[in-house]
Amino acid sequence: MSQQLAVGIDIGGTNTKFGIVDRRGNIISDGRMLTGAHPEVSMFIDELYGHLTKLIDEAGGMSQIKGIGVGAPNGNYYTGNIEYAPNLRWHGVIPLAKLLSEKFGIPTRLTNDANAAAIGEMQYGAARGMKDIIMITLGTGVGSGIIANGQMIYGHDGFAGELGHCIVVPGGRLHPGTGMRGSTESYASATGVTNTAIEFLTERTEDSLLRKYAKEEINSKIIFDAAMAGDHLAQEVYAFTGKILGEALANFVMFSSPEAIILFGGLTKAGDLIMKPVREHMEKNLLPIFQNKVKLMFSELRESDAAILGASGLVWEIHE
Repeated sequence: MSQQLAVGIDIGGTNTKFGIVDRRGNIISDGRMLTGAHPEVSMFIDELYGHLTKLIDEAGGMSQIKGIGVGAPNGNYYTGNIEYAPNLRWHGVIPLAKLLSEKFGIPTRLTNDANAAAIGEMQYGAARGMKDIIMITLGTGVGSGIIANGQMIYGHDGFAGELGHCIVVPGGRLHPGTGMRGSTESYASATGVTNTAIEFLTERTEDSLLRKYAKEEINSKIIFDAAMAGDHLAQEVYAFTGKILGEALANFVMFSSPEAIILFGGLTKAGDLIMKPVREHMEKNLLPIFQNKVKLMFSELRESDAAILGASGLVWEIHE
């Protein structure tokens, strides 16, 4: 059968990953390239075309490919544009879907990276068969994708669902990238965990493995390793982070009443250290009609594959 394959592309600030994916979510072949190696987006597309055409030829040629799906920072599903992405070299509005469609001669869909992860989880991962989910990506930042009634929530302009920038601690920690105070991302990201650890070390006097390091050396991996080694202060960092995230998730649950919230990304490696306080404080802050109804789950997708799978999932929405 023709057109049973899709191209998935994940454009990150440093690397761009791409692959050929079948309808069951098997990645047939994949590769990567540096995102910022080219100052002009046209040069980036030329290199990407060179890599992908080899993979497409190996998979049976362009007749096998139904379309291209792209996840990118500030990707707008409605317009197909990347709009003012702060971590990409190409500034302003980039009509990426149009440029790729013209280059490859096949339909292209674009969304932001967190929405792509949510689509991948619903099609191929822990949320298979569900119609109402919230995907939270816990990495350098906090991304989110909201699916309700089986449809991604994009809002009137394509930018709905920025739960990471919702204020959960009014007047709280400054987010240097946005200038806002007290956002979810300020606390529940890898950067937030690092800042919490530094604050605890400054405010407290107890011994900790973290005191071996200068403040500028501390990062989320060092904190994780200390917590796994039984360090009380490092474990308290996760308890505090889980409390803030749990309170934020309670608000999100009462907004869209999801069947499940899927957590994805580096912070989930802490397992119960973060999941237990998240669950406790989410349930504690829910109205009774919402309590004990929402599954709180870790993603089933491999971190290295999730972005490609999610982007490819956009292709199956394309109607001829």
